[in-house]
Amino acid sequence: MDKRQFLYIFFLLLLLPSCGSKKKVVLPSDFKGPKELSRLYGVRITPEDNIYLYNEGAKWLGVPHKMGGGTKRGVDCSGFVAIIFREVYGKQLSRSSADMLKYNCRKVSRANLREGDLVFFRTGGKGKKNVPNHVGIYLKNGRFIHTSTSRGVMVSSLSEPYYLRAWLTGGRVK
Repeated sequence: MDKRQFLYIFFLLLLLPSCGSKKKVVLPSDFKGPKELSRLYGVRITPEDNIYLYNEGAKWLGVPHKMGGGTKRGVDCSGFVAIIFREVYGKQLSRSSADMLKYNCRKVSRANLREGDLVFFRTGGKGKKNVPNHVGIYLKNGRFIHTSTSRGVMVSSLSEPYYLRAWLTGGRVK
């Protein structure tokens, strides 16, 4: 069985009721498959990945940046992260990147990042040097999803020079 057949069977099994249970997993009508999500994110989505995280993030790709925003008409970085965490993990996070790091996370090094960890940056401007003013959600292979002030919700690489300079820490939500 090749990987493509395996993924097809894996997602088909998600739709079937579990042993003897009358409960059926119903995927939303806008649910994207692993092939489409892989294309959107530029990483290969596998059965080990949290496809719900990738699918929810994909619904927001391209939404413009709006300071203080929290809707598809405009969202800022911390609002986006808070919405995704509420929808995917059922967790309520603080509304600012600084408070997310301070109250909702334990620090994690870049080398130990896992899917769903938060990534924190200090992107310039005024304020304390070690206090983040930007946050995103780590995906895999050095890529993260976040809200850019110039391009809205997008996927970027931690290895881009801008993010290497601005990096503060990773955070694992408690």
